[in-house]
Amino acid sequence: MPARTGREVIDRLKNRPPTLWLDGELVEDPTSHPRTRNAVRSLAALYDLQHRDDLVEVMTVKSPSSGDSVGRSFVVPESKDDLRKRSAMHKVWADASLGHMGRSPDYMNVNVMAAGMASDYFAEADERFGENIKNYFEYVRENDLALTHALTNPQIDKSKQANELNDPYIALGLVEETAEGILVRGARMLATLPLSDEILIFPSTVIQGGEEMRPYALGFSLPNDTPGLRFQCREPLDQGRSHADHPLGSRFDELDAMVIFDDVIVPWNRVFLIRDIDRANQAYAQTGAVLHMAHQVVNLKIAKTEAILGTLQSVIDMIGTGNYPHVQEMVAEVIITLEIMKALKLASEEEATVNKYGVLTPARAPLDAARNYYPAVHKRLVEILQLCSSSGLIMVPSEADWEGDRGADIGKFLQGKNGSAEERLRLFRLAWDMTISSFGGRQALYEKFFFGDPVRMKHALYGIYDRSEYVDRVKKFLANNDWPEV
Repeated sequence: MPARTGREVIDRLKNRPPTLWLDGELVEDPTSHPRTRNAVRSLAALYDLQHRDDLVEVMTVKSPSSGDSVGRSFVVPESKDDLRKRSAMHKVWADASLGHMGRSPDYMNVNVMAAGMASDYFAEADERFGENIKNYFEYVRENDLALTHALTNPQIDKSKQANELNDPYIALGLVEETAEGILVRGARMLATLPLSDEILIFPSTVIQGGEEMRPYALGFSLPNDTPGLRFQCREPLDQGRSHADHPLGSRFDELDAMVIFDDVIVPWNRVFLIRDIDRANQAYAQTGAVLHMAHQVVNLKIAKTEAILGTLQSVIDMIGTGNYPHVQEMVAEVIITLEIMKALKLASEEEATVNKYGVLTPARAPLDAARNYYPAVHKRLVEILQLCSSSGLIMVPSEADWEGDRGADIGKFLQGKNGSAEERLRLFRLAWDMTISSFGGRQALYEKFFFGDPVRMKHALYGIYDRSEYVDRVKKFLANNDWPEV
């Protein structure tokens, strides 16, 4: 099956809807439900970009098995040019949402690609598992499926291990092995984009403990309409307002959900890993999946930073503050952030190496730097947009106001230096949705924890970054009482 169109994405979700619970009700049809249909349309629009005449070569590549055109995010990189071309594909999808759709399908596509190519890693535990993950990669690629995933356990008592809670199956765990497959029970968070076709349960955060924790070391996949599998969604951020009023929230609320497995049977051909704590803890690193995912994320954050910069400059132009030195200084901060992220992306591609599974993999150090740097700096980008917009973020009447009986008042008192009141309000509504709306608030928290606890992230970086060369250089310098050697 070639790369899907938006219509095909919508039709599959309509015919095989995930079991979504939202506002106390079951969503029978996510393609028409007022709180989910706009996100579905935005998802479908991404897939339509694969078929736009001027983007086909950017977005798709020939399948090595079927010969069909498939999404380029499934490509197995063999050269730096492959990585650069995949970057261009990531950027097209990221730009479509101004970088505000954190889990577009290409994020999980590169995960599945890396895992599928590292089938030997899973086969070391069980030959079936290696064959399963390899086949699953091809299945997802050839059917152009959209995946969600869920990594963490529900927040009950973080001072205890999963097996120590009052119910050992609050966290997702293995109940038993059967002839048909494995029986699993429990829940995982945080499944972003439950409006998708399948879920990939990959090993979660590091599992600590011994024999008693083995049931929680799992890797498998399932269709989202599997009996017993359901998604409990958070309150939607799409409040049914127009694109003018909520330009981001009305389009790109992907939803986040707790995914619950109520004694679900996972067929054996969908199982990739069970009861293997060491293999689970190393899966992302050893397969290279984490680096390909980080590479996609850096492209996404570049798109978001460009959008913030474009919005910021537009606000400044609209209200005539471009000559203020402190405003110029803040714009420069955003520019510096953007160029740092672009440089880290380029470095990861230029320093890429082939891993033991034959996949050209982006360099780890620049990507680790990017995913530690951006969560810390994003809050400053938001603050700068707030400071430069100031009270303009508060005084943002709705579309109904500027089109209503008092439209003349709004037209007179809320016009901009270089635009009408409607143009000014549409712009400031975008800045508002980036920064202080409920959608903007969710984005701010999401960025803080995008790749995990920022303290643990830095702790991990401290542990893996090789500093010995620099230490040796300093020691050599201190031991030499003569002029320094070059």
